[in-house]
Amino acid sequence: MNTEKLVVSYPPHWHCGSSISSKNYQIMLAALPAVIVGVYHYGLDAARVIAFSIACAMIAEVLVNLVTKREISIYDGSAALTGLLFGMLVPASTPWWLVIVGTFLAIIVGKQVYGGIGANPFNPTLVGFAIVLVSWKDILDFDEALLNYDTGFIMAYPLASLKHFGVAATAKYQLLDLFLGRQAGGIGAACGLALLLGGIYLILRGFIRWEISFSFILGVLITALFFNISNPEKYASPMFHVVTGNVLLGAFFLATDDTTSPVNFVPMLIFGAMCGFLTVLIRCVGIYYDGVVFAILLMNITQPLLDRIRPKALGRVIQNA
Repeated sequence: MNTEKLVVSYPPHWHCGSSISSKNYQIMLAALPAVIVGVYHYGLDAARVIAFSIACAMIAEVLVNLVTKREISIYDGSAALTGLLFGMLVPASTPWWLVIVGTFLAIIVGKQVYGGIGANPFNPTLVGFAIVLVSWKDILDFDEALLNYDTGFIMAYPLASLKHFGVAATAKYQLLDLFLGRQAGGIGAACGLALLLGGIYLILRGFIRWEISFSFILGVLITALFFNISNPEKYASPMFHVVTGNVLLGAFFLATDDTTSPVNFVPMLIFGAMCGFLTVLIRCVGIYYDGVVFAILLMNITQPLLDRIRPKALGRVIQNA
């Protein structure tokens, strides 16, 4: 009797020669220029938040491994990447206890409670950030958090100015300055140029697919254009939406997470486009200044359904001679 056992694991199963750890470290490398810009603008406070966030995420993962008696999994770089992305989203003045709470929620509630990497339905970083954003909105208000920093540029969050005072208040911002990171915001989310270069690097190296990033940005542009046409005095131009907030960080580093995004061509285009659409919808109609975090989380729910659209097997069939 054949008693051979089969090993069942989470998809995708097509092995292209790369590993989880190498991909995570490459994504961290691609995000480094944006982090450097943030540290340059906000100094050691930003560096401390980033380093502490990475450390807390790794500690949380080790603690879960020990409690559940699993193999230590921090070597795959997943926890470190989660901590890095969380640190990039928050302001440089974020208190230490909020970093601990946010990263622990990201690792434990966002990932480990579902069984670890590959099993989580939501992006872990965004789970942790969304919870602390809803719970301590004032602490993560960039206008208040970054008030005392002298950076040489306007320390007023562009999306907050737009929300409160309309398009007229955004005249003081230059699109090029915003794209180069001369704006208040998260430590690693402000410099669009650095994020774009990092995203192109990941696409060219094959670590992320272009479909989600491209359709995400296109979804933002098209949706913002419709709002702008309907009321140009209230709703900003499409390019203003692209270069402010977390759009480029979301398009290249958050929405492209393997576990929580579709794997097929058409579903990826729909996923990215809807992320962009919801981002602008929340910005223009919702109560939050930026909708990237909630837009991606909402679309994470639809990922299993989207992958049922024109499913296609990856790899090839090998027949024995």
